[in-house]
Amino acid sequence: MCKKPVLLATRAIFVTLKVLLVVGALWFTVACMSGGGAGSSAASKDGRHAPFKEWQVIDTATGRPVSLDQWTALLLQQDIIYLGEEHHNRFHIDAAMTLLRRLKAEGRTPALAMEMFGWDGQAALDQYLFGSEMNRQEFLKAVRWQQNWGGSYEDYEPLVRLAKEQHWAVDAMNPPKPLVRIVAKNGLAQAESDPMMVQWGMKDEAIVDDPIYRTRILQQLQACHGGGADSLYQTMFEASMVRDEGMAKTLVHRLNQIRSGSNTMAGPLVSYTGGGHIQYNLPVPKRVARRLTDQVRQVSVYMTSFEVGRIDRGRRADVEKAVRLSLRSTENFSGDR
Repeated sequence: MCKKPVLLATRAIFVTLKVLLVVGALWFTVACMSGGGAGSSAASKDGRHAPFKEWQVIDTATGRPVSLDQWTALLLQQDIIYLGEEHHNRFHIDAAMTLLRRLKAEGRTPALAMEMFGWDGQAALDQYLFGSEMNRQEFLKAVRWQQNWGGSYEDYEPLVRLAKEQHWAVDAMNPPKPLVRIVAKNGLAQAESDPMMVQWGMKDEAIVDDPIYRTRILQQLQACHGGGADSLYQTMFEASMVRDEGMAKTLVHRLNQIRSGSNTMAGPLVSYTGGGHIQYNLPVPKRVARRLTDQVRQVSVYMTSFEVGRIDRGRRADVEKAVRLSLRSTENFSGDR
């Protein structure tokens, strides 16, 4: 997926379908997959927009503020919380830290799943989290950070450090990069016979070609890589499907472990990926719901950023449009599933 340049952000917007949260330098929008009525952002009694305030939570269905405790209560009811970030945005990582600490304060033991780690680094990740004395450089080499993600580890280190301190599980969400590259190069049909598909448990997985997902992803691929052949877009699309299906598989495996355990305070499962993997609830959340035989309660928190001092009418309109689009897609998603 195409990475758009991040605005000079010293604020972060989290838009979900149910609640809009303005937290200090952070602005959350939360989208519940149970749907709800469309509405505007915070409005004054005379119908004009009231200014957003720090640490304010706004129900996008009514335009009315709700308390942080009410928002937390919503999160505590979920099996899975999807956080969609702009990559390497420290405000989004701060927001995730705030959410995780709030869950801990409520006596919960959340599990964390991160796109930034690949399956081929899971053993090293577990070793590092639960008692290993390896230093940072040893850890990054063992977890194959540069091969699977790259960029500054310091951006994401606070999440890993918090999980290590609290003895929380962290799941590597991404299928190994070499596996994804084989699909992108040769296409899914040919890749299915590759030994790596067996090695990583994807040989017999259902890779569902959802029509709405196909339309969205191909539009984005063509916008980012204009002028390519149809065959190129097709194999890139198939690689995207494999990644998202692999992420869904990882989340379902962890959720089933949480559900089958004896700890009633375990969970929720917090998924931390780029926003593209939860857009319109299609890439990962819908695949998770499909894989589960019973109902799943999940909420998507889509994070974006704005330049300081630039919450003007145009930007506000953009946010409201994003909320309305997310709301419609959630309603089409049909209930909690």
